[in-house]
Amino acid sequence: MIKPKVALVKGSKKLINAWAFYDWANSVYPLVISSAIFPIYYGMVFSENNQIDFFGYSVKNTAMISFVTALAFIVVALISPILSGIADYAGNKKKFMKFFVLMGSISCVGLYWFNLETIYLGFLFYFLAMIGLWSSLVFYNSYLPDIAYEDQQDRASAKGYSMGYIGSVLLLLFNLSMVMMPDAYGIEGNETEAAMTAMKYSFISVGVWWAIFSLYSFYYLPVGTSDQKVTKNIIWNGFKELHNVWNEMAENLRLKRYLIAFFVYSTSLQTVMLVAAYFGEEEIDWGSNADKTQGLIISILLIQIVAIAGAIITAGCSERFGNLKTLFVINLIWASICICAFFIHTPQEFYFIAGFVGLVMGGLQALSRSTYSKFLPETEDTASYFSFYGVTEKIAIVIGMVLFGVLDQITGSMRTSILFFCVFFVIGALMLLRVPKENEA
Repeated sequence: MIKPKVALVKGSKKLINAWAFYDWANSVYPLVISSAIFPIYYGMVFSENNQIDFFGYSVKNTAMISFVTALAFIVVALISPILSGIADYAGNKKKFMKFFVLMGSISCVGLYWFNLETIYLGFLFYFLAMIGLWSSLVFYNSYLPDIAYEDQQDRASAKGYSMGYIGSVLLLLFNLSMVMMPDAYGIEGNETEAAMTAMKYSFISVGVWWAIFSLYSFYYLPVGTSDQKVTKNIIWNGFKELHNVWNEMAENLRLKRYLIAFFVYSTSLQTVMLVAAYFGEEEIDWGSNADKTQGLIISILLIQIVAIAGAIITAGCSERFGNLKTLFVINLIWASICICAFFIHTPQEFYFIAGFVGLVMGGLQALSRSTYSKFLPETEDTASYFSFYGVTEKIAIVIGMVLFGVLDQITGSMRTSILFFCVFFVIGALMLLRVPKENEA
């Protein structure tokens, strides 16, 4: 890729916008694949039998997707310290970010072949796409303190999420038009076949969108300045740096307690967000399959539209009341949502819950990231600190998805699993109260 003639300085509006634009590029995956189209497609694939014969074991389809997701996050948690260590040492984290964007986008295209006859290949592409997304975010998040000053980071983080919501909704609307009106796009077959074919085209569109729009961010993001050579010993450098980060946290009580609280509530946050559409697909009485598809689509759009305002409102609240107080309240709202979700059955109730999810979804993610960035000590080793942040988040997701899958498999219902996770939000909120103020740290 051609480099810009003049490197943009830290804090410049253009550099912050270029960084935030990667959210525009990658957010189509969490929306279209994780939240909207793929869960509906996945349910249609298993419409006649929700059990999967996985190497001789009968596994419930929603439990299976939880376990595959957990496995992907285990891999990300293991490799991200190695990758960030190499990137920090060699000063080339942009190259690693590019690699995972390419792997993820190609794997999204590969989901076109996800069906019962090629179920193992389909799960492999799903697995690799998740690794591509979350590994790229390790490097993306580590850029935040490099491109924005502390007083800019809340707004920059919120801008990224807001741009992601806008871009992903635009692509989702296009994809939904294909699903709802396949004839207009020349997609043939009966109603179900045509809709499923349109969904598979949607997976291709995600991969193309993700790859193409990432180029703008890559054009302006700094490369790094290190000219040191990478040796065979450097492969363990990332784990050594994580160990160093942990040791440094012993002297930074504020950062350490915040990260522990983040770990606890992330166990619920990412799990609930990853399974929300599957919950709606299975547990809500929609009537017909057509009503189910339309209802889930409306719910996802409602969440995304409200989330744009939610991220902006959260950033404003953090400026007025402080990050920790705002995070505390948002966690309690999330806990309330989990309790309410246990009792809902009708589409109208699901829409109501979806609105509240949208209000706090982006806010908790964006503010968590910028709060961590604010609490970092003065250091140039941002990739290692954000690798630690990323590993913490991934381990929390692994624990959450495994717990969810086990409960779903044992009880046969996703309601018990959702209710269980309200506990983590409450504990996480209470632990935020133990984070010292700046003058107490």
